[in-house]
Amino acid sequence: MPVTGPSLLTRFYARPILLLVLVTLFWAGNTIAGRLAIGEVSPLAVVFLRWVMVSGLMVVLYGRQVKAEWPMLKQHLPVMALMGTLGFTAFNALFYVAAHSTTALNLGILQGSMPMFVLLGALVLLRAPVRAVQVLGVLVTMAGVALIASQGDLSRLATLEVNPGDGLMILACLFYSVYAVLLRNRPAVSGMVFFTVLSVIAALVSLPVFAIELVQGTEQWPTAKGWLVVGYIALFPSFLSQIFFMRGVELIGPERAGVFINLVPIFSSFLAVALLGEPFHLYHAAALALVLFGIALSERKPRPAMG
Repeated sequence: MPVTGPSLLTRFYARPILLLVLVTLFWAGNTIAGRLAIGEVSPLAVVFLRWVMVSGLMVVLYGRQVKAEWPMLKQHLPVMALMGTLGFTAFNALFYVAAHSTTALNLGILQGSMPMFVLLGALVLLRAPVRAVQVLGVLVTMAGVALIASQGDLSRLATLEVNPGDGLMILACLFYSVYAVLLRNRPAVSGMVFFTVLSVIAALVSLPVFAIELVQGTEQWPTAKGWLVVGYIALFPSFLSQIFFMRGVELIGPERAGVFINLVPIFSSFLAVALLGEPFHLYHAAALALVLFGIALSERKPRPAMG
């Protein structure tokens, strides 16, 4: 009988760089979707609906496996509850609210700080060694983010004004970084089962979060266009991105995977040009070159010791 090699899906799932690039592309699409959602659905309604949709799908598909692996899962439930709350519900809620009260310039810079939080978190929480070249890679990628966020004029960074939205975004980045670091030591269950439980936790936590809008009377259920936006957010940034990111962290660790987050503002700019008709400038190309170079530095493997 002929010997067959690994399937296309297996090979795809073994390529962390490809997976993480797709993650950041989908997250960049979330930025565009967030802009399109304005006036079509309220921010916390998006958070609630996305996780209800995703968790419902995951329970239908993997509910039996969750039940079978529950003895292992329940031992890690407190940490998983923290991860689902911080990484899924809190990050998204703060992101959508912050986007309504701060500038795109500020958001771009603050999102670029996330790899630094991941590196610091891996060092503090996991005692993970961090090489100088990884730090350099993060700094280079952050330079690219700063370049694109300032629209090619770094002197604009000196005029930044701190507002509540900036504080919310910093907190959101910190929350997701804690989630990314904790992913390294997730329970020894399948990724789909793990994600199912996290999505259910996110959906449950998002209910009282959405209640804030209900109490304030600021909720807006989706229009027809709003449902399309929520559908995209549920499938790509919420479902596929989280699965791919977990796999990427599993393959290369949180500190290396975190560097790829700097691609989000780059892809966001390209999508804005293609979908929103915004102009493309030379600083976009320069920023992309810096980000890719920074990722290459971070991915550089140490030389084996001589002797």
